[in-house]
Amino acid sequence: MRIIIAEDSVLLRSGMAKLLEDEGVEILAQVGDADGLLAAVAEHDDVDLCLVDIRMPPGYSEEGIQAAVEIRRAHPSVAVLLLSQHVVSRYAAELLGGGAAKVGYLLKDRVADIDEFLVTLRRVAAGGAAIDPEVVSQLLSRSSDSALGRLSPRESEVLGVMAEGLNNAGIAARLFITERAVEKHIRAIFTKLGLGQDDHDHRRVLAVLQYLRGSGAHPAGR
Repeated sequence: MRIIIAEDSVLLRSGMAKLLEDEGVEILAQVGDADGLLAAVAEHDDVDLCLVDIRMPPGYSEEGIQAAVEIRRAHPSVAVLLLSQHVVSRYAAELLGGGAAKVGYLLKDRVADIDEFLVTLRRVAAGGAAIDPEVVSQLLSRSSDSALGRLSPRESEVLGVMAEGLNNAGIAARLFITERAVEKHIRAIFTKLGLGQDDHDHRRVLAVLQYLRGSGAHPAGR
Protein backbone atom coordinates (compact mmCIF):
# COMPACT_ATOMS: atom_id res chain seq x y z
CA MET A 1 0.00 0.00 0.00
CA ARG A 2 1.39 3.38 -1.08
CA ILE A 3 0.09 6.45 0.72
CA ILE A 4 0.52 10.21 1.11
CA ILE A 5 0.18 11.76 4.57
CA ALA A 6 -1.23 15.29 4.85
CA GLU A 7 -0.98 16.59 8.43
CA ASP A 8 0.19 20.02 9.59
CA SER A 9 1.70 18.76 12.87
CA VAL A 10 5.27 17.66 12.13
CA LEU A 11 5.41 15.36 15.15
CA LEU A 12 2.11 13.68 14.37
CA ARG A 13 2.94 13.39 10.68
CA SER A 14 6.34 11.85 11.35
CA GLY A 15 4.91 9.55 13.98
CA MET A 16 2.22 8.22 11.66
CA ALA A 17 4.76 7.74 8.89
CA LYS A 18 7.11 5.74 11.14
CA LEU A 19 4.25 3.65 12.49
CA LEU A 20 2.93 2.82 9.04
CA GLU A 21 6.39 2.13 7.59
CA ASP A 22 6.99 -0.37 10.38
CA GLU A 23 3.88 -2.17 9.15
CA GLY A 24 5.10 -2.35 5.56
CA VAL A 25 3.28 0.68 4.19
CA GLU A 26 5.21 2.78 1.64
CA ILE A 27 5.05 6.53 2.34
CA LEU A 28 5.30 8.38 -0.96
CA ALA A 29 5.13 11.87 0.52
CA GLN A 30 4.51 13.79 3.74
CA VAL A 31 2.98 17.25 3.43
CA GLY A 32 1.74 19.92 5.82
CA ASP A 33 -0.96 21.73 3.84
CA ALA A 34 -3.67 21.21 1.25
CA ASP A 35 -1.67 22.67 -1.65
CA GLY A 36 1.18 20.30 -0.87
CA LEU A 37 -1.28 17.40 -0.82
CA LEU A 38 -2.71 18.23 -4.24
CA ALA A 39 0.79 18.65 -5.67
CA ALA A 40 1.92 15.32 -4.23
CA VAL A 41 -1.08 13.47 -5.68
CA ALA A 42 -0.38 15.01 -9.09
CA GLU A 43 3.27 13.98 -8.84
CA HIS A 44 2.73 10.36 -7.77
CA ASP A 45 0.56 8.41 -10.18
CA ASP A 46 0.93 5.23 -8.13
CA VAL A 47 -0.60 6.48 -4.87
CA ASP A 48 -3.24 4.19 -3.37
CA LEU A 49 -4.51 6.35 -0.52
CA CYS A 50 -4.20 9.81 1.02
CA LEU A 51 -4.37 10.09 4.81
CA VAL A 52 -5.67 13.61 5.35
CA ASP A 53 -6.19 15.88 8.34
CA ILE A 54 -9.28 18.03 7.74
CA ARG A 55 -7.97 21.28 9.25
CA MET A 56 -4.69 22.48 7.76
CA PRO A 57 -2.94 25.76 6.88
CA PRO A 58 -3.49 28.50 6.04
CA GLY A 59 -6.95 28.85 7.56
CA TYR A 60 -7.13 25.71 9.70
CA SER A 61 -10.79 25.28 8.79
CA GLU A 62 -11.80 22.92 5.97
CA GLU A 63 -8.76 22.93 3.66
CA GLY A 64 -8.12 19.21 4.04
CA ILE A 65 -11.63 18.06 3.25
CA GLN A 66 -11.89 20.50 0.34
CA ALA A 67 -8.70 18.98 -1.06
CA ALA A 68 -10.15 15.49 -0.51
CA VAL A 69 -13.24 16.41 -2.55
CA GLU A 70 -10.99 17.70 -5.34
CA ILE A 71 -8.86 14.54 -5.26
CA ARG A 72 -11.90 12.28 -5.52
CA ARG A 73 -13.13 14.29 -8.52
CA ALA A 74 -9.83 14.53 -10.38
CA HIS A 75 -8.28 11.20 -9.32
CA PRO A 76 -11.12 8.70 -8.69
CA SER A 77 -8.65 5.82 -8.34
CA VAL A 78 -7.06 7.43 -5.27
CA ALA A 79 -8.65 6.59 -1.92
CA VAL A 80 -9.00 9.21 0.81
CA LEU A 81 -9.13 8.61 4.56
CA LEU A 82 -9.96 11.71 6.58
CA LEU A 83 -8.89 12.18 10.18
CA SER A 84 -10.50 14.90 12.27
CA GLN A 85 -11.35 15.97 15.77
CA HIS A 86 -14.71 17.27 14.59
CA VAL A 87 -17.42 16.44 12.07
CA VAL A 88 -17.41 18.96 9.22
CA SER A 89 -20.82 18.55 7.64
CA ARG A 90 -20.60 21.00 4.73
CA TYR A 91 -18.00 19.18 2.65
CA ALA A 92 -18.49 15.78 4.29
CA ALA A 93 -21.94 15.50 2.76
CA GLU A 94 -20.49 16.34 -0.66
CA LEU A 95 -17.57 13.93 -0.30
CA LEU A 96 -19.61 11.01 1.01
CA GLY A 97 -22.61 11.69 -1.15
CA GLY A 98 -20.56 11.79 -4.32
CA GLY A 99 -20.05 8.04 -4.02
CA ALA A 100 -18.43 6.62 -0.93
CA ALA A 101 -16.16 4.06 -2.57
CA LYS A 102 -12.55 4.57 -1.48
CA VAL A 103 -13.58 7.03 1.25
CA GLY A 104 -13.07 6.97 5.00
CA TYR A 105 -13.87 9.47 7.74
CA LEU A 106 -12.58 8.76 11.24
CA LEU A 107 -12.52 10.88 14.38
CA LYS A 108 -9.00 11.06 15.83
CA ASP A 109 -9.94 10.48 19.45
CA ARG A 110 -11.78 7.28 18.51
CA VAL A 111 -8.77 5.66 16.77
CA ALA A 112 -7.46 3.52 19.60
CA ASP A 113 -6.17 0.32 18.01
CA ILE A 114 -3.37 0.31 15.43
CA ASP A 115 -4.27 -3.10 14.00
CA GLU A 116 -7.86 -2.00 13.46
CA PHE A 117 -6.62 1.25 11.91
CA LEU A 118 -4.45 -0.67 9.44
CA VAL A 119 -7.40 -2.89 8.52
CA THR A 120 -9.42 0.26 7.87
CA LEU A 121 -6.67 1.75 5.71
CA ARG A 122 -6.48 -1.38 3.59
CA ARG A 123 -10.27 -1.63 3.28
CA VAL A 124 -10.57 1.95 2.04
CA ALA A 125 -7.59 1.60 -0.32
CA ALA A 126 -9.17 -1.54 -1.77
CA GLY A 127 -12.38 0.32 -2.62
CA GLY A 128 -14.39 0.09 0.56
CA ALA A 129 -15.81 2.69 2.91
CA ALA A 130 -15.08 3.33 6.58
CA ILE A 131 -17.21 5.98 8.24
CA ASP A 132 -17.15 6.51 12.00
CA PRO A 133 -20.65 5.95 13.41
CA GLU A 134 -20.42 9.28 15.23
CA VAL A 135 -19.90 11.03 11.89
CA VAL A 136 -23.02 9.39 10.48
CA SER A 137 -24.97 10.19 13.63
CA GLN A 138 -24.07 13.88 13.47
CA LEU A 139 -24.81 14.13 9.76
CA LEU A 140 -28.17 12.52 10.38
CA SER A 141 -28.98 14.87 13.24
CA ARG A 142 -28.02 17.92 11.17
CA SER A 143 -30.18 16.99 8.21
CA SER A 144 -33.71 18.35 8.06
CA ASP A 145 -35.00 15.66 5.73
CA SER A 146 -38.17 14.25 7.25
CA ALA A 147 -37.43 10.74 5.98
CA LEU A 148 -34.49 10.45 8.36
CA GLY A 149 -36.69 11.45 11.26
CA ARG A 150 -38.84 8.40 10.63
CA LEU A 151 -36.03 6.04 11.58
CA SER A 152 -36.37 4.42 14.99
CA PRO A 153 -33.47 4.74 17.46
CA ARG A 154 -32.42 1.15 16.72
CA GLU A 155 -32.61 1.71 12.95
CA SER A 156 -30.42 4.80 13.29
CA GLU A 157 -27.96 2.73 15.32
CA VAL A 158 -27.89 -0.01 12.67
CA LEU A 159 -27.36 2.66 9.99
CA GLY A 160 -24.37 4.05 11.87
CA VAL A 161 -22.69 0.65 12.20
CA MET A 162 -23.56 -0.28 8.61
CA ALA A 163 -21.70 2.82 7.41
CA GLU A 164 -18.48 1.38 8.85
CA GLY A 165 -18.63 -1.29 6.15
CA LEU A 166 -19.65 -4.18 8.41
CA ASN A 167 -21.72 -6.99 6.97
CA ASN A 168 -24.89 -8.27 8.61
CA ALA A 169 -23.00 -10.68 10.86
CA GLY A 170 -20.69 -7.89 11.99
CA ILE A 171 -23.60 -5.56 12.73
CA ALA A 172 -25.33 -8.29 14.72
CA ALA A 173 -22.20 -8.94 16.78
CA ARG A 174 -21.63 -5.23 17.42
CA LEU A 175 -25.20 -4.57 18.57
CA PHE A 176 -25.77 -7.94 20.29
CA ILE A 177 -28.80 -8.77 18.15
CA THR A 178 -29.56 -11.58 15.70
CA GLU A 179 -28.76 -11.45 12.01
CA ARG A 180 -32.48 -11.84 11.32
CA ALA A 181 -33.11 -8.70 13.37
CA VAL A 182 -30.39 -6.87 11.42
CA GLU A 183 -32.01 -7.86 8.12
CA LYS A 184 -35.37 -6.60 9.40
CA HIS A 185 -33.91 -3.25 10.45
CA ILE A 186 -32.07 -2.80 7.15
CA ARG A 187 -35.25 -3.49 5.17
CA ALA A 188 -37.06 -0.91 7.30
CA ILE A 189 -34.26 1.66 6.83
CA PHE A 190 -34.32 1.43 3.07
CA THR A 191 -38.10 1.42 2.93
CA LYS A 192 -38.31 4.59 5.04
CA LEU A 193 -35.53 6.31 3.08
CA GLY A 194 -36.92 5.20 -0.26
CA LEU A 195 -33.64 3.56 -1.21
CA GLY A 196 -34.79 0.07 -2.11
CA GLN A 197 -32.84 -3.03 -1.11
CA ASP A 198 -29.52 -4.51 -2.10
CA ASP A 199 -27.79 -7.69 -0.95
CA HIS A 200 -24.29 -6.21 -1.11
CA ASP A 201 -23.38 -4.47 2.13
CA HIS A 202 -20.93 -2.04 0.55
CA ARG A 203 -23.51 -0.82 -1.96
CA ARG A 204 -25.98 -0.33 0.86
CA VAL A 205 -23.42 1.91 2.56
CA LEU A 206 -22.94 3.92 -0.63
CA ALA A 207 -26.68 4.41 -1.02
CA VAL A 208 -27.10 5.59 2.56
CA LEU A 209 -24.18 8.00 2.35
CA GLN A 210 -25.38 9.32 -0.99
CA TYR A 211 -28.67 10.07 0.70
CA LEU A 212 -26.75 12.13 3.26
CA ARG A 213 -25.65 14.71 0.71
CA GLY A 214 -28.09 17.05 2.30
CA SER A 215 -31.73 17.73 2.89
CA GLY A 216 -33.80 17.26 -0.23
CA ALA A 217 -31.11 15.16 -1.95
CA HIS A 218 -32.25 11.95 -3.52
CA PRO A 219 -30.20 8.75 -3.84
CA ALA A 220 -28.98 7.54 -7.16
CA GLY A 221 -30.68 4.57 -8.69
CA ARG A 222 -29.28 1.09 -8.32
